[in-house]
Amino acid sequence: MLEVKLHDIGEGMTEGEVIHYFVKVGDTVSTDQPLVEVQTDKMIAELTSPCSGIVKQIIIEPGETVQVGTSLIYIEAADAVRTEQKTPLEMTKAVKGPQFQSNEQAKNPLQNTFSRVLAAPYTRKIARENNINLEDVHATDPSGRVTEDDVYRFLKGQQNEKESEKVVPKVNFAKETPDEIPFKGIRKKIAEKMTKSLFTIPHVTHFDEVNMTNLFKMREELKTSGESIGVAAFLIKALVISLKDFPIFNAELDEENSRILLKKNYHIGLATNTESGLIVPVLHDADKKSIKDIHNEVKGLTERAIAGKLQPFEMQNSTFTVSNVGPLGSTGATPIINYPETALIAFHKTKKRPIVNDHDEIVIGHIMTLSMAFDHRVADGATAVAFTNRFASLIEQPHKLIMEMI
Repeated sequence: MLEVKLHDIGEGMTEGEVIHYFVKVGDTVSTDQPLVEVQTDKMIAELTSPCSGIVKQIIIEPGETVQVGTSLIYIEAADAVRTEQKTPLEMTKAVKGPQFQSNEQAKNPLQNTFSRVLAAPYTRKIARENNINLEDVHATDPSGRVTEDDVYRFLKGQQNEKESEKVVPKVNFAKETPDEIPFKGIRKKIAEKMTKSLFTIPHVTHFDEVNMTNLFKMREELKTSGESIGVAAFLIKALVISLKDFPIFNAELDEENSRILLKKNYHIGLATNTESGLIVPVLHDADKKSIKDIHNEVKGLTERAIAGKLQPFEMQNSTFTVSNVGPLGSTGATPIINYPETALIAFHKTKKRPIVNDHDEIVIGHIMTLSMAFDHRVADGATAVAFTNRFASLIEQPHKLIMEMI
């Protein structure tokens, strides 16, 4: 028998939740056929069959969370020769030997001995959430693979049918029971990481204000010349320059060896709100990218995070995290640090407000509030204030920001 185990499909992965099996006991499977769908703290992935054969036993039930290395399925390999003359060692070699396709399969790779719809994990997730059987969905892709658009098209057709039906609603007078939301998967992993951060790191939150008026003017000038750059790109570039001046915030505390590690890479985590929970894609080497490059990459990472299409490497090795909650309407918060980083900065809502300019005149300015949480074991309040002052000076006088990049 060949064991199919839960293996590490992402850096740092220790466990995963079994979501769904594509096969049942007695099914004939082929090499690389998807067997089971698992949920880690960062992604949903399919585990495939290492050989052709017959499913003999399914060990772990859907919904269970198991450690890496746990056996999930037993498969009897197709080329395992059942004869009493064979020794156990020979039987093992027969099971683990190379697998070959028949001439018929080689001619037509889409023809298999099993009936299963081809679809990506995210497409299957959409179908499950909407109680759609993928076998009922027409695939428009020439390869026969069902896509997200196919599922949404099928779902829209169902909704149109329901709207056309005239159904008299029934009144239910029974005592209502509360709805339940499963506390598992990404939501549970977020809770575990936040708890570890809050109870490990002595948090201090520093609040400040930044005058965005001049930056907004410069953005409008760029727009008229055909360049549309989001505010976040300027904020991240100013942040990276400030981190280089104050490397203590681009650091990690190594308590075990009694040292503070000052990171030389500037990998900025982007806290992103998704339907699955808080996801943190990472903008790698932000110090080596132009403001325009940062704008394009942040946009792409955010879109993939919301769609659940991030690759594992796109969520690894952040050194400092940014939470841009201003567009959501936030006016202030005390954010939790993305462990094991030293600090996190949150950008809140920008408001028009009367301010006094350098000529003692009352004018209308665009004021943004920021909150910075930092590890008080690693840095002090005065250093945090100096850091945000440096950041604010680059944003309030954008020409300084440009000069720093020359």
